[in-house]
Amino acid sequence: MFFEQERGQFFRPLTGKYRAQVMECLKELYNRLYSSSSADYGQAIQRDTVIEVFQEALVRAPVLADGYDSDDESSESRFRTSREQAGWVLNQLIEFGWLEKQVDEASLQSTFGFTRYGRQFTEPFIEESRAMARTRHRNTRNTRNSLESFQERGDIYDLLDAYEYSERIISDFTDVIGELEERKRDLVREMEDQLLIERASEAFFDFMENRFQPDLSVRLSADNVEKHRDQIQGLIEQIRKQDVDFKARAEKRLRELLPELAKEGSSVLWTILDGIELRMRNASDIMLPALRRALQSFTKRADIIIRQMSYLASQQHNDVLAVCKHLSSLTEEEQTTALERAGELMEVPQLRLVDPAYVRMHATRTRQKIEAALDDGKGDFDVDARREIYVQQVLDQAFLVNQQALRHFMSSKLSSGKKISTRDIPIESAKDFLAVAHAIGLGAADGLSSEFEFLIDYDDSPREERSDGYFIKKDHFTFELVQKQS
Repeated sequence: MFFEQERGQFFRPLTGKYRAQVMECLKELYNRLYSSSSADYGQAIQRDTVIEVFQEALVRAPVLADGYDSDDESSESRFRTSREQAGWVLNQLIEFGWLEKQVDEASLQSTFGFTRYGRQFTEPFIEESRAMARTRHRNTRNTRNSLESFQERGDIYDLLDAYEYSERIISDFTDVIGELEERKRDLVREMEDQLLIERASEAFFDFMENRFQPDLSVRLSADNVEKHRDQIQGLIEQIRKQDVDFKARAEKRLRELLPELAKEGSSVLWTILDGIELRMRNASDIMLPALRRALQSFTKRADIIIRQMSYLASQQHNDVLAVCKHLSSLTEEEQTTALERAGELMEVPQLRLVDPAYVRMHATRTRQKIEAALDDGKGDFDVDARREIYVQQVLDQAFLVNQQALRHFMSSKLSSGKKISTRDIPIESAKDFLAVAHAIGLGAADGLSSEFEFLIDYDDSPREERSDGYFIKKDHFTFELVQKQS
């Protein structure tokens, strides 16, 4: 149980008048032991060193007098020196379980250090004030990389790392959403005054530069859970499909490391894999849309502030609001008198002499006439020319094979008005044969002209045909170009 023995009033040092100073002392001692460049890195330090650290912190921290004092904290001048107050803070932290005192039996010297719970509860204060860059946005990729390492090497600690990283994904989303909501409330609260609006706008741009670009933009792009969700799901499926020996070794090792998760009839390995899968699904389906909504709401609120700042800036040299405010303070008769006087000064008709320097005589411009009428052009070409043009168009549509000799032969015959039969078309190559096979396409291409048309008939005139042993009978057609009956 947490609240037992010396931890019965664990949080009492942080609820009194000097709570800000106590918190600053804890942070400074934590940095001395674990974080700063001159840290002792977890080694307990002597009392004089602790007092010096606390004295430095007390000089920087204010006294939060909120109207009540607890127990004997009623006198503001109870501490004559900062060293005396540092000793009092040290005794308070030892008494309520934040720090522990260790005595060396050989040298009889006392050393001081954090208790386990004291260190854990001090870490949030350090994280909140830490200025260095954090890599919280890499948890999704770290989950994927740890699962890949576990699949390849079978090291159970890689699986535990993946399980821890997946938990941080959800907690980081919650922290960011809470931060956005808090910043949005601050923006709403600071819009009441122009000075606060300028401060809010500066805070917004500072957030976009120092928080959004290095963290949120990466969380929504490179470390997007939707981007890596399928890969992580695939790795989980591959781990589940491993051979029996691999899973048995992992299960045995997990039961040794996590006996609290071992239950009769259930697998610890399956429990961890299901937990990672569930967290990724919740992060993708619930937390990421919630983050996008919170970010959208925050940017909308910032947009309102920017618009309001622009409006206030544009109204700095505008006296309309001041005039309206002045008129509202007058009586009805005074308002009427003032408005009538303003109306006399703002009358529209005003007779003045024109400045001759601005009088210019402009030369008249002649508009250019454009002939837009269209000529049908039927009288420009004779019947033979139009016949030849139509034949070329039809042949372009009918003959897809590029054979210039055959095209020239049929063009000359049809343009002269003669009837031509497929018997008369010379076939000397494969291209000629393909062209003759497409000759019937003239009928399908007909209709391009409103003046001419093709007459296509079956050629049943008796002629001698030599059998070449391949074709026994050949069908022939005649083509004739005639003028349509009007």
